[in-house]
Amino acid sequence: MSDTSASNERRTRQRFAAQRDGKTIFWVELDGHRLPLNDLSLEGFSYASAISPELGLEFPFALRLEGIPDRVRGRARIVNYVNGAAGGQVGCRFLSFDGDGAFDLHDWLTVHVITSASVRISEQEAKAIVAGPSLI
Repeated sequence: MSDTSASNERRTRQRFAAQRDGKTIFWVELDGHRLPLNDLSLEGFSYASAISPELGLEFPFALRLEGIPDRVRGRARIVNYVNGAAGGQVGCRFLSFDGDGAFDLHDWLTVHVITSASVRISEQEAKAIVAGPSLI
């Protein structure tokens, strides 16, 4: 099994809620199932699951942005599972991206920051937020 130490379980980059205006806009496709994401960053993502997964499991994924036909594909690893009263959350870390996937994900998150901001921000400011350190 792969290393799942605490240092691998925490993202250092800013995480973004996968919803806008109360609607899920980021999804992951796993084994033919489309699951809504809880959050997404340049380092990984999380999704809800009532079943505790195998930590360290590596798998192929495809990310979707609502209304966009393109997918960001690659491989990820399950690094943690947090069980809560309302269900659990699976935390995953990106291992690799296919093609321009990392670049496309950065673009998607930059647009998400710009369209979700409560004040006007420039594209450069949004890119810095996306690439910047976690604020939580």
